[in-house]
Amino acid sequence: MIATRYSVALHILLLIADEATGESTSARMAWSIGTNPVVVRRIAGQLSRAGLISVQRGPGGASLSRPAEQITLRDVWRAIHPERETMIRVHGRTNAACPIGAQVPALLRHRFDQAEQVMLEHFGATTLAELSAQLRRQKTEAA
Repeated sequence: MIATRYSVALHILLLIADEATGESTSARMAWSIGTNPVVVRRIAGQLSRAGLISVQRGPGGASLSRPAEQITLRDVWRAIHPERETMIRVHGRTNAACPIGAQVPALLRHRFDQAEQVMLEHFGATTLAELSAQLRRQKTEAA
């Protein structure tokens, strides 16, 4: 299921990519995201375990573990969601005695899996660097 953890993870990475070393603290990121620093630290932990960021406690903040051009949205998705967690879940309490109800879960699962595969392929073709560049262009245009 798509939760806001994914967008928060991307927000964290965009802040880290944009800010000078040492400025990407959980308090600073929480202020930008509009959440609690504990939420930022929890999601940053997932990003760190996936090898996307390095985190230093205290004033050191966080930094990207590899260039933004080498981090795809799919990498971030996989950092936040387990490999087999599906994005779109199928209800599981259908009536097996019903000729329609017995078939709906498999029918939907097949279609949902196809849609998820397309989305993950798109995520794999989009890098953090692309999002960061778009963010910089929007900041420039707004100024």
